[in-house]
Amino acid sequence: MTSHFDTLETRSADERQAQQSAALLEQLARSGADASGIRSIADLPKLPVFRKSDLVALQSEKPPFGGINVSNVAHIFQSPGPIYEPGGVSHDWWRIGRFLHAVGIGKGDIVQNCFGYHLTPAGSIFENGARAVGATVLPAGTGQTELQVRAAKDVGSTAYAGTPDYLKVILDKADELGVPLGITKAAVGGGALFPSLRQEYADRGILCLQNYATADLGNVAYESKAQEGMIVDEGVIVEIVIPGTGIPVEAGEVGEVIVTSLNPDYPLIRFATGDLSAMMAGASPCGRTNTRIKGWMGRADQTTKIKGMFVRPEQVADLVASHDGIARARVIASREAEKDVLTVQIETSASDVASFEAAIQSSLKMKGKIELVAMGALPRDGLVIEDQRSYD
Repeated sequence: MTSHFDTLETRSADERQAQQSAALLEQLARSGADASGIRSIADLPKLPVFRKSDLVALQSEKPPFGGINVSNVAHIFQSPGPIYEPGGVSHDWWRIGRFLHAVGIGKGDIVQNCFGYHLTPAGSIFENGARAVGATVLPAGTGQTELQVRAAKDVGSTAYAGTPDYLKVILDKADELGVPLGITKAAVGGGALFPSLRQEYADRGILCLQNYATADLGNVAYESKAQEGMIVDEGVIVEIVIPGTGIPVEAGEVGEVIVTSLNPDYPLIRFATGDLSAMMAGASPCGRTNTRIKGWMGRADQTTKIKGMFVRPEQVADLVASHDGIARARVIASREAEKDVLTVQIETSASDVASFEAAIQSSLKMKGKIELVAMGALPRDGLVIEDQRSYD
């Protein structure tokens, strides 16, 4: 039996790009977006970024899905916002099966699915993936830990799906009750899997891997047993851009994760996740050939209140675009003499500080200190707004 889910995972880069470019053009046709000038995935940066705030606004005007061309809807879910997401029951609709297979979950396994089933889609997402790999599901949901332990023992659960922390709650309760459990595999998401917790599971004989998914997009990236970064799912196109913009970062730099879904039932083009990550060089040692990201590295929405006014990443992007002399910019919030201080660091070859004052006032709607730094001097860490104030 192959260690890969299907042949898509081992495509050559040229093959993947050609096939995904064709799928992208089909998605654009379904979505009704203006696709003029788009010939391949290399042209994606020509299209606007679609943000959750845009989706909320569209859904309020045209409930429940904002007028997006959605098909094969079996369920409607609600996430905070509120945002309404469609769900299907066709084979691996959210592509979680690919992740579960990478964990080693398949036929003969009983998956204790501890993701929520109420309104939000996570429980259904993982159940759909378990069906795709032929596993049996115990739809456990969250809470009632003693019953979880009893059920895991009685039905013989061999795998866990849920948040990283809750598995430990179940295992600790089982220890307290003196109940031996047979869970040896764990597929986790919805929160950070800290190295110490992963090691604790490993010490118990449990392989624990994590994925990165959203209710709107399904699986975006996932770990394999190599545990070197997260492999981008075959059903999405991932870009890393400067936060607040649609401009791609340089290879390896931290930026906002933008995802285009190739799910024909729910075409989302350049959907901004609001999360930070970075692309990794090379391919995974496990043999899967798609690009990898470093996993979740924080939030891209760095909106910060300074001097009583909000400064947003989009405003910093406007500042850069408004002045030919600005290559990059970084806004820093600090405190001096119990007052907020705004400092704008500008990466430039210019030397005249005064030449940037009007652009800063226009874009940020306030004045601030200006520091000119050499080209390449600003950190490539995904931050365009840095809050240095202490809140302790």
